[in-house]
Amino acid sequence: MAKHNAANARIKREYFNYLKEAQRRDEGSIDAVAKALARFEEANGHKDFKTFHRAQAVAFKHRLDKQPAVRTGKPLSRATVNSTLSALRAFFVWLAGQPGYKSRLSYADADYFNLAEKDVRIAKAARHKAFPSLEQVHHVIAAMPAGSAIELRNRALVAFALLTGARDGALASFRLKHVDLVQGRVDQDARDVQTKASKTFATWFFPVGGEAVQIVRDWCQYLRHTMLWSDEDPLFPPTQIGLGEDGGFAPIGLRRAECWHGAGPIREIFRKAFEAADLPYFNPHSLRDTLVQLGEQVCTTPEQFKAWSQNLGHERVMTTLTSYGTVAPHRQAELIRGMGAGKGAAGRLAASIDPALVAQVLAAMQSLPRDGLT
Repeated sequence: MAKHNAANARIKREYFNYLKEAQRRDEGSIDAVAKALARFEEANGHKDFKTFHRAQAVAFKHRLDKQPAVRTGKPLSRATVNSTLSALRAFFVWLAGQPGYKSRLSYADADYFNLAEKDVRIAKAARHKAFPSLEQVHHVIAAMPAGSAIELRNRALVAFALLTGARDGALASFRLKHVDLVQGRVDQDARDVQTKASKTFATWFFPVGGEAVQIVRDWCQYLRHTMLWSDEDPLFPPTQIGLGEDGGFAPIGLRRAECWHGAGPIREIFRKAFEAADLPYFNPHSLRDTLVQLGEQVCTTPEQFKAWSQNLGHERVMTTLTSYGTVAPHRQAELIRGMGAGKGAAGRLAASIDPALVAQVLAAMQSLPRDGLT
């Protein structure tokens, strides 16, 4: 059986370029599309896309239902199947309009890359995401050692993630020039920093308490005054590997003038820090949920929560509320039970509702497209 089709490879390259240049998709999104196409081609025997027929789409769907996940060995999740089929449908819709394919493919045939409505609902269902409490993160930071330059960096990294809610890609690419300790601010400048969707925005340090601010201040001063580093040097430099005392390769310090090329080392630092504190691992992104939960507790006006949302890089408050603002199940139970406790509970609840906040949420919901958030 053929394992490569040159014609398919050429048209896929055109499609990937279309996604990048016309649709402004990032590399991660394009990689996901490439993976979906590779799955289909393998299942279809690498037949030329010009021979595509709806029966191939139906057969591929049945194959996905029986295919186990590589990592778990269990059937593929509905979310994975749905995203794979959606990527394939979009590709064949685009392909049906390309020269050399128009007369061979039907737009309607691409619709056979779909799931039953109930499976789509399962795939898109919002589920509670576990994230650490603010107290747990402070406990992790307090438990981290600070004897060497590498240990100081690791502790400052976790503290900075809590102070800013920055994504791991941004944490890997910050330089000293992006931090303003006087203002308590970090400039997430997309010209230098790997921000989501290449957005540029400023984040002021969140009022998280504890020693986080002082740890970050001490770290920046250590880099500038002890290491004599400049604005262009990385805020969280990679580990320098060299010959250790036993003659083998070992960490020997920090590597100047070069940022991490990926977020893998940052996640590993988080993993080891949480394990050392006898807590389950939480990735850097989960601290954004921690900060949203804190914002729900301390913000008392719509304007304050809007500022909190912008500080996370969200243009819309509804993004913060729907993507990060889910109430944890145990807290949901406490709130529901508490609402019915004692006489006049309904009256007190109604009196506590901020009419301005209600109006803002309703207005935001009315502006949403019918098929959900964009």
